[in-house]
Amino acid sequence: MNKIPFSPPLINEDIENQVLDSLRSGWITSGPKVQRLENDIKKYLNVENCICVNSWTSGAMVVLKWFGIGPGDEVIIPAYTYAATALAAMNLGATVVMVDVDDNCLMDVNKLAAAITPKTKAIMPVDIAGLPVNYQKIKAVVDANSQEFTASSKAQQLFNRPLIIADAAHSFGAKNNGKLGNHDADITIYSFHAVKNLTTAEGGAICFNESLFSEPIDRQIRLHCLNGQTKDAMSKTNSGNWKYDIVLQGLKANMPDICAAIGIEQLKIYNKTLERRKEVFQQYFDFFSKCDWATPPASVVDHLESSYHLYMLRIKNATEEERDAIMTKVIANGVSVNVHFTPLPLLTFFKESGYSIEHYPNAHANFLNEISLPIYPQLTDEDVDQVCATIAAAVKEVLNLD
Repeated sequence: MNKIPFSPPLINEDIENQVLDSLRSGWITSGPKVQRLENDIKKYLNVENCICVNSWTSGAMVVLKWFGIGPGDEVIIPAYTYAATALAAMNLGATVVMVDVDDNCLMDVNKLAAAITPKTKAIMPVDIAGLPVNYQKIKAVVDANSQEFTASSKAQQLFNRPLIIADAAHSFGAKNNGKLGNHDADITIYSFHAVKNLTTAEGGAICFNESLFSEPIDRQIRLHCLNGQTKDAMSKTNSGNWKYDIVLQGLKANMPDICAAIGIEQLKIYNKTLERRKEVFQQYFDFFSKCDWATPPASVVDHLESSYHLYMLRIKNATEEERDAIMTKVIANGVSVNVHFTPLPLLTFFKESGYSIEHYPNAHANFLNEISLPIYPQLTDEDVDQVCATIAAAVKEVLNLD
């Protein structure tokens, strides 16, 4: 019986050689490989622009800061997400307003309008497990409830409504009406962390809706990524070009070439790895859809298709304690599993900040019996069968099922 890790990165010889090329070139910070990765992502997703950054969190902070968000402003997010979604706004002094989620763990559009106030400056839904939010519906709610919006920066004057940012940390490669890329949010921010479908070890990317992109906006956001410095490292190496200026209070968010090198090669095989993820997802679905005790996750909702980043299985009627006992048995039998996510109001920092899980009953209910299963291209069909059998045996033992 194999030991099955939860989410190992896919590293092949081509990736190793691309990284070695960076190391041997003498150029390992932001440079030609970052530019190449940005261009490759633009082509792959068919988006007007892409700015690679050193993490999703940095990218979100850069975008919020560029938009002029700070103390006194509100940013709406779902209660069911990783902490970075909230902290990106809170680290700039903004107030986070949480809303509950639906049965797919996505922001409940029906509860969004009540959360919007004259202080709302951004809405940041989260694509969970790879399944995208319906941003067309989000935008309709925002347009109908933002009459009292007051722009307090030049960027905000472009919209005269809250900015709609897609937290797409899970959804690189998801499809909207059969097309790659999120073209309905104003700005989409991806994560390329080590466990993501496409990785640069650490990193992320900011992508623009076509109607938003312009060269001046691109320059402004790039300035925010590099401490407000007017010249990057490559520009400064040109003869006689060392002088630079600091023109705004920026952050340090640029991706280095040594990370971009991994992403360049990962993207070359991404369609193949994405297809294998879909096959693993379907194999799980075929098994668990026949189990009375299981609630399999959705991969397609309306015109939106997942990137198959996570397989978030829910065990019907299991308590949190029973879920944890099932996981303990599964892990003891060599299969690594996880939980995505602990709702923010259950975490100490957010509880102490005044958030209560009582206000987010669906987020709490989704969490109590959720188990995330391994899903990645290196898994064989036999590995997936082993995961299914191990989960089923543990559930039947803990819940005393026949």
